Amino acid sequence: MIGSIGSIEIFVIFLVALLLFGSKQLPQVARSIGKAMRDFQNATQNARNEIHRIIEEEEQEDSNKKDDLKG
Repeated sequence: MIGSIGSIEIFVIFLVALLLFGSKQLPQVARSIGKAMRDFQNATQNARNEIHRIIEEEEQEDSNKKDDLKG
């Protein structure tokens, strides 16, 4: 999705942001957006890791139950 944004679109987005926030607030807004994106990515990665851990635990429990039934 991001790969389809061209240089003209980026320029228009920058120009609108400059008009909305002004030149003094723009760096602060950009930092805030960057931090929010990092936090969101970290939360997403943590959720993925937790889901994978739960799935692995369930698979291990299923494997142990099958071994108990065989033995």
